[in-house]
Amino acid sequence: PSNRMKPLRESWTTIAKVLVEHMKIQIKMNLKKKCVEMRTGETTKDPCAIRKCEDFLKAFMCGFELQDAIAMLRLEDLYLETFLIKDVKANLHGDHLSRCIGRICGEKGKTKNAIENSTRTRILVQDQKIHILGSYTNTQLARNSICSLILGAPPGKVYSSLRVIGKKVNEI
Repeated sequence: PSNRMKPLRESWTTIAKVLVEHMKIQIKMNLKKKCVEMRTGETTKDPCAIRKCEDFLKAFMCGFELQDAIAMLRLEDLYLETFLIKDVKANLHGDHLSRCIGRICGEKGKTKNAIENSTRTRILVQDQKIHILGSYTNTQLARNSICSLILGAPPGKVYSSLRVIGKKVNEI
């Protein structure tokens, strides 16, 4: 996306260093096409290296912080899930959509942070898109909490279910 070109340029040295040294991938940024080109080299040992690097760049371009995106390269079970609010409830328009986004974020980000902390995920809300970064089971728990907020559940009810979820996640 064009709005993420500046952050990409600013942190390009770090990104290139991580991908070249850690993943042994050959990488370059094509400014004319506004894309990042990658390929495996002779030193690439991991057969899934290109896929991991693609997921890493996709997470960074969605808006996650660089350190959160780098964690995708180092840990095996981190995934990025993206969905639209309209996928959950199709007939949201205008003020109803704004209130729905407000329920997800909460006052000063309180609800979003509570979901992140109890499910050990990272969440980004960008207009009607929601991005969740975490392990598979944790992203499903976070998605269920967000979906219940989209469908109109009061935040207090979601908080109480998050307490139960938080205890289960801590036991694992």
